[in-house]
Parts: sequence; C-alpha cells; structure tokens
Amino acid sequence: MPEENMEIAETLVRSARELADRVDQLVFSPPVSHLYNPLRYAWAPHEHYLRRFGANRKKIVFIGMNPGPFGMVQCGIPFGEIAAARDWMGIDAPVEKPARENPKRPIEGFACQRSEVSGRRLWGLFQQRFGSAESFFAEHFVANYCPLAFFDQGRNLTPDKLPAAEAEPLYAACDEHLRKLVDALQPQWVIGIGGFAEARAADALAGTDVRIGKVLHPSPASPAANRGWAEAATRQLAAQGIWE
Repeated sequence: MPEENMEIAETLVRSARELADRVDQLVFSPPVSHLYNPLRYAWAPHEHYLRRFGANRKKIVFIGMNPGPFGMVQCGIPFGEIAAARDWMGIDAPVEKPARENPKRPIEGFACQRSEVSGRRLWGLFQQRFGSAESFFAEHFVANYCPLAFFDQGRNLTPDKLPAAEAEPLYAACDEHLRKLVDALQPQWVIGIGGFAEARAADALAGTDVRIGKVLHPSPASPAANRGWAEAATRQLAAQGIWE
C-alpha cells in the first residue's frame, strides 16, 4: 500500500478513536435508558472497515445519521446489514458487549439474524451498480455522523430528538470528526443520507470547498423509500450531477 494511503487509513483510525473517547464523556438523560457506542465494543470490525476501504482519497462520501439497531449497532459497519458486511465486504470480526447491555436490544454481532433494512437497501444499490466492494470503495465511502445509538428501553431514539443542551456537545464532537474525515479523504462531494445528515454536514463543512448533496433516507419508516428507494436515490444523484 502506498505510504500516502497508509497515512489516510491511520488518520481515520486515530480520528475514530478520538471520537469514541470524546462521546464517552457525554451524559444523556431520560428518556435515554441505554447508550451504545459501537466504536468501543465493535471496534475490531470497524477498524477493519476503515483500514480496508478508507485507505485512499475519495470522490464521494455518504454520511448517515447514527447506527441502526440491526446494523452498525451489531457489527460496527455503517448501515451494516450483516450479509453486506460479511459477504460483500468480507468483514467478519469479533464483537464484544457494551458495558451496559439493553436486554431488549441484545448485541449478537455477526450472528444477528435481523435485517437492517436501510443497510440492505443502501448496500444493495451499491452492489448492483458497482459489482464488487472494491469497485465501489475506489471512489466512495460511507460513514455515520454520530457514532452513538440511543434507546428508550426497546425504542430506538435518534440524535435529532435530543434536548439542545445534550445535542450541542455531541454535535460539536461529531462535527470535528467529520471535518477530520473529509480532510483525510478529500472528497468532492459529501452526500447526506437523509435531511438530518445533510444539514449537519452543511453546518460542519461550511467554508470549505466540499459540495453538499442529499439522497432520500432508505428507512422503512419512509413511505417514499418504500416505493422504490434505489430508483429514487439514483435519480437524485443523477439530478445533482454526481452519478451519470
């Protein structure tokens, strides 16, 4: 691997560790009952992902909101549908347990049988369009803005629902990490997967030369996404001049 690419990968790994340290110091009040940081207990597969697929400059970086309960929460890979991470990306590494596990959201790692629908749709589109993971990651990368998953007992909570006093220090840490990621990967575009990620990217990267775009979030909670997310996302990317 060229020395420059090794340095890029090392920067991503170091920045992820720094982000994990910083968000671990934050405190969240009810209704948050459980907090998961997969950059800790699922670090092995996450580091594998960064080193294998983040070790070169990119044209496009896709940014999601935060880990899904059957995706990155389980396997440490953004939008980490297990089959996509294991069979398409070739990643299968040990996953530990969080310090305080939510009995309604157990961590099963790569043994998780539930499908992360958003991840299945996202990685399914990339697999269909590019074939191999290596072809996709040659110019693209996928990351999450926020590394934490929040639960109100069994219910998934998203960071946009946090009170301002708790969101502000979280966003500050995530903004800084996004700037480091972009500085290392030097993309032309940062594409928010959904409106929240687009808005946070625009705010964090204001004043830079990076162009900000958006695609519809592939969540099954979105009626529009359920009517054909891959086709809608492809049209959006083409309309922005990102994909032909």
